[in-house]
Amino acid sequence: MATSPPYPTHPTGPAEGAPRRPAHWWQRKWVRYGTLVTLLAISGLVILALVRQQTGTEGFLVGLGLAVLPVPLLVAAFRWLDRVDPGPWRNLLFAFAWGACAAALIAIVANSFATRWIATTTADPTNADTLGATVIAPIVEESAKAAAVLLVFLFRKRDFTGIVDGVVIAGVTATGFAFTENILYLGTAFGTDQLSGDRGLMSVTAATFFVRVVMSPFAHPLFTVLTGIGFGVAALSAERHHVRRVLLPLAGLLLAMGMHAMWNGSSSFGDFGFFAVYATFMVPAFALLTGLVIWTRQRELRTVRAELPAYAAAGWLSGPEPYVLGSMQARRIARKYAARHLGKPAARSVAEYEAYATSLAFLRHRGRDGRAGADFVVRERELLHELWRRRDVARPALAYAARATAPVPVVPVPPPWPAYGHTHSEPYWQPYGAATPYPAYNPYRS
Repeated sequence: MATSPPYPTHPTGPAEGAPRRPAHWWQRKWVRYGTLVTLLAISGLVILALVRQQTGTEGFLVGLGLAVLPVPLLVAAFRWLDRVDPGPWRNLLFAFAWGACAAALIAIVANSFATRWIATTTADPTNADTLGATVIAPIVEESAKAAAVLLVFLFRKRDFTGIVDGVVIAGVTATGFAFTENILYLGTAFGTDQLSGDRGLMSVTAATFFVRVVMSPFAHPLFTVLTGIGFGVAALSAERHHVRRVLLPLAGLLLAMGMHAMWNGSSSFGDFGFFAVYATFMVPAFALLTGLVIWTRQRELRTVRAELPAYAAAGWLSGPEPYVLGSMQARRIARKYAARHLGKPAARSVAEYEAYATSLAFLRHRGRDGRAGADFVVRERELLHELWRRRDVARPALAYAARATAPVPVVPVPPPWPAYGHTHSEPYWQPYGAATPYPAYNPYRS
């Protein structure tokens, strides 16, 4: 085991005493974060007042209590998909807050204005409602939700590296949007039942809850995930492919709008139009997208197993670590081992070690494909430095996980005569983790 890093952990910075150009006040991190938090808070207060005005206080509380039920399940599902290379929680919090506050506020204001304008222009309120639901709402709502994905794509590039990242950010944004929308619909339904005196399973509230929370909690996430996939594929493209990085997200957004329009228009397809669209399009699309994301997750694990042996050969990782870090089961065993013997802080260190190693594998993979940015070397050394800081805690846990999950080796019985081209002095197999020569690597190679 190496006792010091094979090469320096930090790139050479500016010369000693070199003057640093001061950043403008709007470039400071606290200014940007403060502005974003303030805008989201104002949006939240406005959307709260609008929803409460439409549903009443009692309706708002009932809608809130019912609408919150699917949220933990959906967020947990997206977080599970992101377990290979988990993004920071702040990105998920931003996505949910944007969907629940900013995107919902944009949708309520724009949809109401557009529907009123159509009704005034055509003097046909019924047609205006139908047109608003099938045309205006999909365009406005999907565009508002896509803005969150775009912001993360542009300003958090290190955390947005592929399809899974796009799916997770888009899905959590849509979950927040659906949460606010469900409060509005369920609260309005409760107010209707209060006026009519309906109760129980035959009430409008029960019917709305069944359709929106039980049958289709994944509807909004499903639409917006198509946009997220477009951004995710764009993130896999080299930065010099400007046209591709623009057209792919637009294609995903158009698909999201189209599926959203079909879903909203299903009620106009007859008595069973909703169930026909649900069974024919929504369920198969959900199954296909779920399969795609799971396949992508397995592909990410294969990337980890393929790229990390280079760092093991250089002495940064121990021999079994690429295998352990490429297995979700082995990762979990390593964290449990650390927690059992050294406590929760150690388990947290092991989890961070796994995350940094995964990011390192993805970074090397992008460099091999010619998609590395100008900060490749800086980022690589940062990640290696973070691994080296946690090695004393992580390596024993990962070694235990390797022993616990490795298949039992079967030593072959030598035949009574040598195999063709083989002598008994040669080994039949090589121990796992033996060093393998790797060619020189240039991340900027085309």
